[in-house]
Amino acid sequence: MNRNKIQKTSTKSSLKTIKKATKIEKYNFLYSTNNYKVKFDKGLSEDVIKRISKHKNEPKWMLDFRLKSYKKFLKKKTPTWGVGNLKEIDYNNITYFASIDSKENKSWKDVPSSVKKTFDRIGVPKAEQAFLAGVGAQYDSEVVYHRIKEEFEKKGVVFLSMDEGLKKYPKLVKKYFGSVVPLDDNKFASLNSAVWSGGSFVYVPKNVKVDTPLQAYFRINSANMGQFERTLIIADKNSKIHYIEGCTAPKYSSQSLHAAVVEVIALEGATIRYSTIQNWANNIYNLVTKRAFAYKNATIEWVDGNLGSKLTMKYPAIYLKGEGSRGEVLSIAIASKNQMQDAGAKIIHEANNTTGTIVSKSISKDGGVSAYRGLVKIGAGLKNTKSNVKCDAILMDSKSKTDTYPVIIVDEPTAEVSHEATVGRIGEEQLFYLMSRGIEESKAVTLIILGFISEFSKQIPLEFAVELNRLIEMEFENSVG
Repeated sequence: MNRNKIQKTSTKSSLKTIKKATKIEKYNFLYSTNNYKVKFDKGLSEDVIKRISKHKNEPKWMLDFRLKSYKKFLKKKTPTWGVGNLKEIDYNNITYFASIDSKENKSWKDVPSSVKKTFDRIGVPKAEQAFLAGVGAQYDSEVVYHRIKEEFEKKGVVFLSMDEGLKKYPKLVKKYFGSVVPLDDNKFASLNSAVWSGGSFVYVPKNVKVDTPLQAYFRINSANMGQFERTLIIADKNSKIHYIEGCTAPKYSSQSLHAAVVEVIALEGATIRYSTIQNWANNIYNLVTKRAFAYKNATIEWVDGNLGSKLTMKYPAIYLKGEGSRGEVLSIAIASKNQMQDAGAKIIHEANNTTGTIVSKSISKDGGVSAYRGLVKIGAGLKNTKSNVKCDAILMDSKSKTDTYPVIIVDEPTAEVSHEATVGRIGEEQLFYLMSRGIEESKAVTLIILGFISEFSKQIPLEFAVELNRLIEMEFENSVG
């Protein structure tokens, strides 16, 4: 891989810095607790949906939205084109609502102790105290903690759970909810629209710049649990926001389902960066619909990190709806034993003077399967449109597999479009170079991998880059080239 770059700093000191900067227990995602105040029986029906809506005391229009979505879900066929078998999902063996607390807490001391113990291991609220503008924490179906710093609240920035957003800003939610991802978009978006719970609601007023990130943590804790958070982010004219989400789950022998929907709207001149670092256990089906609309001179950036899960199918999409808008998707996916990462991106040009960039990097090891699946579309008559796609993949062994499924539809001959893809193994000369300087083979492999994904890690805050590097170090500590 001729683009792999080893950082110029001392390799030994780099590893020491990573280890000192964060102490993540190797199996911290295995911890779980089961002290629920409300937990529905397994299975999905109209009655379950009505009970969810009643529990949340929702307006009638939302219940109607849910019930209509459920009917669409029943009619929608299960996708058959991915790398995994989605027909294995047993919808009647899933719990669709579980709540460990009856209220959303603004103070960390009020969060139930069993939940605090779990989130303390992940870094909540330490991350908030260190550098974040606000933090939300969701445990199974409901948000248990949400808080934004006073300085941003005074500027009119709204950072609430989706449930609280619906209560406090019903007109704004009704205007945009389901406007980016329709309730019948795909089977799993329909399922989310029927049973959604939790997630984040963010609104940034005109000309307001939120200089430090907002973050949400999503935790699936129970076996056979479904988590269906719904996130809606609206950045008004000339505003700026960076939203980060982290995802974990304990490991069970039975499957769980994560089917989130994320809708992002960047109005004229706004900038939104949406970063994800997921570390699901390998019993999770991670089937997510994420989509953004960028209007005139707006910028949308997806920064997407996929580790863990049994199967991930995720393709963040950006619709460049306004002249001068720009979209960029930067993603990494790591597929290990019994894991499939079917990930990618979509950028659809619908206006003049638009620019789209997709950079995808994947690593497959121990028989893991990764795939890039993407779409670039440029309509006829659009002037000065540019789009670039770059896919790089590393295969760690002969048991692993990687594929690329790019779709590029260009109906305008003046458009500038490029696509390049590379697949390779870690070079023997790279390993020899590092090992000749006293670095053992597994650590040398890790350093090469960190260099391979450095384009990604540079785009997230330092604290998260350190955590990501540590997770990758643990993932590859016993690997060989």
